[in-house]
Amino acid sequence: MLLKDFTPAADISDYVQLLRIVHLQFDANQPLPFKAYPPRPEHCLAFYPYDTESITYASDGREVKDVPVVLYGQFSEVTNRFIGANFLVVQVIFWPGAIYRLTGIPADELTNTYADARYFIKGDLQQVNELLRAAKDYTTILSIVQDFVRSLIRKEKKSRLPIDDAFAILLSSPHQMSMDTIAKEACLSVRQLERRFKERTGINPKLYQRIIRFDRAFRLKNTYPHLDWLRIAMECGYHDHQHLAKEYKDLTGLSPNAFHEIEERAPERHFGLNEGYYQAD
Repeated sequence: MLLKDFTPAADISDYVQLLRIVHLQFDANQPLPFKAYPPRPEHCLAFYPYDTESITYASDGREVKDVPVVLYGQFSEVTNRFIGANFLVVQVIFWPGAIYRLTGIPADELTNTYADARYFIKGDLQQVNELLRAAKDYTTILSIVQDFVRSLIRKEKKSRLPIDDAFAILLSSPHQMSMDTIAKEACLSVRQLERRFKERTGINPKLYQRIIRFDRAFRLKNTYPHLDWLRIAMECGYHDHQHLAKEYKDLTGLSPNAFHEIEERAPERHFGLNEGYYQAD
């Protein structure tokens, strides 16, 4: 069983932050737990060569299922994801703005949307899934997916701009950045920044930075479960435990402890795996 992040090849690393493979196999008669998927700073293309997953939106109960290749932009709410017994997903985690550059589709059209990629991306996605299904090892799987990304790059729709460099700074910065600072890094006025930011991420800069910080706290708790919430709050730049608790409530609808009780029952936990810090190999 596997839950692992991989470093993309150098020639696609300007677009792809990392590649992730999650491969879990359960007994066909075994009841399967769901995965509460919290907001995270990710834009993703996901291939499901075997069993697909179904998702429900925690906010209103909407359901989406039986999508073999999924494209989704920035989520700002929890989705509950239900997998099949023979589960393999290969995720291409793009840098913010990369999907817009590759497809020309404004990111706000994909915000909180779990979409059938065939409606947005040209190319034989079904053939890619068939190749993945026949692949003998994970190295071959990575090669197949990266070749497909190369085919998208050759048809790139939009040019790279300084704002795309600013996204990487935001993801790596340990502190919140002011609008003026982000605008300066992006070579834009604050007003221009708002428009371009939404065009490339689907949300505004303030919410995006909140999700980045929340994601760090979520992964820090998974990596070091013995840490108390005050320590996690301080490590991730929150004012205090109450500030962190409010962020969990706003973004997941639950307290930190309540959300991580669900996280501890996620499918990968049955195999001793968890979503800690991004670690690309």
